[in-house]
Amino acid sequence: MGPGWRAPSAALVGGSVALFGALRRAALALPRPAAVRSRPGRVWRWRNLLVSFAHSVLAGLWALLSLWQSPELLSDIQDGYSVSGHLLVCFSSGYFIHDSLDIIFNQQSRSSWEYLVHHAMAISAFVSLIITGRFLVAAMLLLLVEVSNIFLTIRMLLKMSNVPSPALYEANKYVNLVMYFAFRLAPQAYLTWYFVRYVEVQGQGAFLMANLLLLDAMILMYFSRLLRSDFFPSLRKGSAGRDVDGEKFLID
Repeated sequence: MGPGWRAPSAALVGGSVALFGALRRAALALPRPAAVRSRPGRVWRWRNLLVSFAHSVLAGLWALLSLWQSPELLSDIQDGYSVSGHLLVCFSSGYFIHDSLDIIFNQQSRSSWEYLVHHAMAISAFVSLIITGRFLVAAMLLLLVEVSNIFLTIRMLLKMSNVPSPALYEANKYVNLVMYFAFRLAPQAYLTWYFVRYVEVQGQGAFLMANLLLLDAMILMYFSRLLRSDFFPSLRKGSAGRDVDGEKFLID
């Protein structure tokens, strides 16, 4: 992919930012559960999760379908290329930029700092591969995580809305765990193994390797929190890491 792709790519990313801005405004018009309406601190969080859910559905299924239709890409993780994958990376870059701005402008940085760190890593990595045209397939594999995020976001929406049917939460809890293994832990483990074995640790390779290892640590930390919260609640510790509404965004 040559320099001629850079301007169109910037326009695609900008268009994605605008699209998610429109989705955020549309989410304002949607009805909210009583448990959300009664707690002002939850209103922004609810809207933010709805936009995140839209991105997870679109990006997760997009990544899955692209790799399903072009499995040969997996044989060339460093230099493989597809137009669909390129558009997907631009699309998700726009979402991460939009979500970062949404967090900052709504003064949620303190309670959502982990998201800001994650988004900064994703944006910088995606911009580097958009510019160089390399490691596109690695980004597509990483975006399979959005399939898992569909069920993780459903979990958080159910908890925030105090859904009266515990059976629905219980069912999603186990589906969420399976999806976490299949679409978050497995692709991440494979990419880490691939980078350690085959990618030269210099230049862009070194930068992406550092991002990948930091993401490994974050994913394992999130997984331990998820297990404690949903499967071993007796192991949960105190009330550390709570947001302005007294509830932890990511896990509790």
